[in-house]
Amino acid sequence: MISEKITGYRKNFLLIITFIILMSVLFVLSLFLAYNFSKKFIENEFVSEKVNVLERSIKPYNDFFQKKLPEVSYYNGYLDSTTASNFVDTLLLEYPFVSKVIFYDSEVRNTPVSDGLNTGRFSFGPKDIYQFGSLVPLDSVKLFSRDDTRRFIVGDDFNALALKLASYIESLDTSRVPSQDELFSNFSNVRSNKITYLNIPRIEDIKMYKKMLRSTLTPQPVYQQDMLSFHLDPYKIKIINTRPKLYQYIKIEPLTYDPIDTTATYLSTEITLPGPFSDFKLYFMSSKSFVDKEIRNYFLPIAMGILVFYAIVVLVAFLIYRNLNINQKMFKLQYDFVNNLTHEFKTPVSVIKIAGNNIKSATMLTDKELLLYGKILDEEADKLNGLMNKLLAFTQIENKAIVLNRDEIYIEDFIESTVESHKLKHPDFEFTYEVSGFTTFVTDPVLLGSLFDNLAENAYKYSPAERKRLHISARLIKGKVVFRFTDQGIGIPSSEINNIFKKFFRIQNQYNQNGSVGLGLAFCKELVNFMKGEISVRSRENKGTEFKIVLPYND
Repeated sequence: MISEKITGYRKNFLLIITFIILMSVLFVLSLFLAYNFSKKFIENEFVSEKVNVLERSIKPYNDFFQKKLPEVSYYNGYLDSTTASNFVDTLLLEYPFVSKVIFYDSEVRNTPVSDGLNTGRFSFGPKDIYQFGSLVPLDSVKLFSRDDTRRFIVGDDFNALALKLASYIESLDTSRVPSQDELFSNFSNVRSNKITYLNIPRIEDIKMYKKMLRSTLTPQPVYQQDMLSFHLDPYKIKIINTRPKLYQYIKIEPLTYDPIDTTATYLSTEITLPGPFSDFKLYFMSSKSFVDKEIRNYFLPIAMGILVFYAIVVLVAFLIYRNLNINQKMFKLQYDFVNNLTHEFKTPVSVIKIAGNNIKSATMLTDKELLLYGKILDEEADKLNGLMNKLLAFTQIENKAIVLNRDEIYIEDFIESTVESHKLKHPDFEFTYEVSGFTTFVTDPVLLGSLFDNLAENAYKYSPAERKRLHISARLIKGKVVFRFTDQGIGIPSSEINNIFKKFFRIQNQYNQNGSVGLGLAFCKELVNFMKGEISVRSRENKGTEFKIVLPYND
């Protein structure tokens, strides 16, 4: 039965080892897959995150286009050079990518103009043209005046938006109200590095413009219109790197830019700028070592999570193995205990049975034979009684079912009585003892006697015939009673020294061949703990063993 049990434990152990190996392989594979996933994820991020960088970087431009340009319409065409100059100064401070602004102070008339657009009876031309900017000289602010006799070419910016205005008015359906988006797109013109914007007039004025295309009105109306052409510098856009650990360098380059260094040590990607900056792009570049660092940063938390999971699995496997190992040891100890206890009971029971059978079968017994059989029965009954008492006392101490008595004893008398009882039992047992520092001792004499008896029996049992000696010393040291039991026996192997106080544990040697329950030293340990003391051991193989017991003195 025991071999089947051990074989079962071995199978379980092999299963645990196999499980740990499989989990280790899975752990390594998981790390490999996690790293590849991290690498792919960061490489995809390198390509996709450029959109966020673009959106953050051109946000000021979007604010400018969607919020600042429409402010021109608030003036209803009545901007003058001073107001326009103040407006532009604020604009240049808030939006550095605006390098220069050309202001056209213009009119829509029902009569032809010399400079501008004439289509049908509809005419649109500038009265004055100004330019504003941080690099514009003061003497070059005013570019054109209708009252100046010098010839001036209005330019493509004005003409392009004027034609767009005329085309829109021509196709306008006056029966419906145009949307703001429709008006905004037809009153602005986006070109490379430039936005030209015309203030949006009232709907009634736009309808009047449509009438002016086909006929001369009386009286002939004149409407004020302001046109501004914003010159933009893409290199002044502030780049917002939303992923500094992913993008090492970000630059604004022409759309046709092609880097000379195309080695495999760098990763690069690009995205075109919108609107008037469409001839330029954001160019992203990072060294592979820089990107690898971000891959590792992303991979490490995943790896730590996998490692923690693996550690938990290994810990569970270890705990299962330890439990199996403990169960195996406990099974072996219990098996040995039952066998030894059976042997311990079987021997005196057999002797008692034989003696009883002899008495029963004998027709007549002499006085000598009666004394012999009586002695045998008495000794074997004492053995059984002692074994039962030890088991019972052990259980009572473990369960705190006994009370610690407090009696005063004379220590020398107590030791002498112990020595005498063991000398009667073992005439070849040599005893010596010494006492120093105290004469009386308040303790439980029964429990202390059990301690002395067990340690004395062990000293006799585990000593060779020629060295059956025991020295007992009792000293009062720093308010503690210290007992030392020193024999010249076979000693205890160093590998077993930590196990001798465990229940059912037996050292395998020739002295245990006749059986031992394995309760003696465990019983001593429980007794000392119950008496609020400490027990320790020192031993050298084939030299001897010393047990040290420290108990409180008269507490």
